[in-house]
Amino acid sequence: MTAFTEGQSDPTVQPVPASVVEQVDAADSTLQNPKRAVISLGSNLGNRLETLQGAIDALEDTPGVRVKAVSPVYETEPWGVAADSQPSYFNAVVVLKTTLPPSSLLERAHAVEEAFHRVRDERWGPRTIDVDIVAYADVVADDPTLTLPHPRAHERAFVLAPWNDVEPEAQLPGRGPVAQLLAAVTREGVAPRADLELQLPD
Repeated sequence: MTAFTEGQSDPTVQPVPASVVEQVDAADSTLQNPKRAVISLGSNLGNRLETLQGAIDALEDTPGVRVKAVSPVYETEPWGVAADSQPSYFNAVVVLKTTLPPSSLLERAHAVEEAFHRVRDERWGPRTIDVDIVAYADVVADDPTLTLPHPRAHERAFVLAPWNDVEPEAQLPGRGPVAQLLAAVTREGVAPRADLELQLPD
């Protein structure tokens, strides 16, 4: 196993060359044949930044999951509701390597939401945390329990913009390059928050 001594930069922080990512994955004996997954996080209640970080840490603590990249934070007007009817969201995207199948990853996403007291009283309602699987490997599936990729990801700047920040060459399965999808949607109401930062788990 490759050892990274104190004082060296953490090679798991994105963006890094693909060759380095492969070396890190090869050195991680806890994951065998992992799949790449992209998770979207959003929060508009309570301490939004703290909640996002807590969700990232909870994902990292999941057996069979390793967080490989964490995007910058974006502040977003609530989707699908009247302006000023809810607090704005903080949004981010996390890239994972995981040995969990999509169904188990979805269960973990819901468990993280429940841990942060997510309430599902109304569609588009405010929430302490929203944990959505955007993409899982190259899977395209129309399962009513978990549609992959996320059926609305291609039209949401608050997903595409942070994802593009950490993976400029990323592809949304069945839809094409994330950069092209982002160029085709409006960024109105979706603003980067350079003053805020989420940490990649140790």
